[in-house]
Amino acid sequence: MKKLLLPIAVAAAIFLYQRWEDTPSRTDVPESGAYPSAADGGAVAEAFESRQSGVEVSGEGIVSRILGDDDDGDRHQRFVLALGSGQTLLVAHNIDVAPRIVSLAVGDRVSFHGVYEWNEKGGVVHWTHHDPQGQHEAGWLRHRGHTYQ
Repeated sequence: MKKLLLPIAVAAAIFLYQRWEDTPSRTDVPESGAYPSAADGGAVAEAFESRQSGVEVSGEGIVSRILGDDDDGDRHQRFVLALGSGQTLLVAHNIDVAPRIVSLAVGDRVSFHGVYEWNEKGGVVHWTHHDPQGQHEAGWLRHRGHTYQ
């Protein structure tokens, strides 16, 4: 039994080191703190305060929660961003039209452009993808240097 403890401990240390290497570096976090500035979500804050929907918005936030996919109708990858203003924002990213963000994790920074819909919890942003019919302004998500649209 004692002969197994050392290899198990070494394997665990290697596994934890690899996971640590895969986490975002501290340079991914703005110098001012863990969250982007309130100015980064200005249009979102304005739309939330005035209870507007159907508004094109851009901004960025930190992933605070990853939710299960919404598989009712078009499939959507869903996660919650914490904005610099303290507001939260649900992102509903259509993965039938655009690629999924596979490596998304809590604590990651995500920039977005899409359509804001008001709700009392902070709102939802959708249309974070191109329009296959070319009739709607293209939205996008940016994560770790990759753009998803």
